[in-house]
Amino acid sequence: MERVKALLGPRGKKQRNLEHIFVADGLQSLRSALISKVATAPLIERLYLTEDGLEKLRSEFAAEMIEKHETIMVSDQVMNAMADTESPQGIIALCKFLPPDLDRYAKTALKKIAYFWQIQDPGNAGTAIRTADACGFDLVMFSNQSVDIYSPKVVRSTAGSLWNIPVAQDVSLEGVESFANERSLQLVAFDGAASQPMTVLDKTKAQILVFGNEGRGLPELPPAFERVAIPMHGLAESFNVASAAAIAMYFLSN
Repeated sequence: MERVKALLGPRGKKQRNLEHIFVADGLQSLRSALISKVATAPLIERLYLTEDGLEKLRSEFAAEMIEKHETIMVSDQVMNAMADTESPQGIIALCKFLPPDLDRYAKTALKKIAYFWQIQDPGNAGTAIRTADACGFDLVMFSNQSVDIYSPKVVRSTAGSLWNIPVAQDVSLEGVESFANERSLQLVAFDGAASQPMTVLDKTKAQILVFGNEGRGLPELPPAFERVAIPMHGLAESFNVASAAAIAMYFLSN
């Protein structure tokens, strides 16, 4: 129990990065974790279950899928003390993720990638991962100084998509440009002040879509980044970054 609390507590980010372990809770996350076939997906290291949580898993999965993982049965009171939510579902997992390393994708055919620069809001980050998954993207990248994608709020916001699509964090803009050059990927930066709309883009090209910080947008970018804007027809100053990413990813995935 203490290990789970340490990963969720004030120093949780440091502990997660040291051990490459995070906490996932609830049936929706564990449903994806148990059936994921993504080679780079986080692996379940240990399950903590109440009797009710075990019954929820048994109602959907064969016994051998559950029993192959180390499982610790706990009381409702212990689960409540461990959980990060007010109404836990009786299911918590310790999951191990791979350290950041873009080289593992060197031989992977990548057509569509989303990159987020210094995104701060956990809900936006989780929604972005979930949207990229829904739109059939191949990879999601986050820059340094972005929210920790393995924090409890981000993990919950992905609604299980963290196990469906590869995610890399701490990727610099220079790293993205180098990655694109090595793989002949078009770099597309979404900027509300850009002079050309995203509709000029060739959907058939392999691309990295680049989105900026919630408040500051993107920094000054090298010429390799083609700047486009999402056309707006109302009076709002800008799109929320997760909304902008959803519009752009859906448009370019069709």
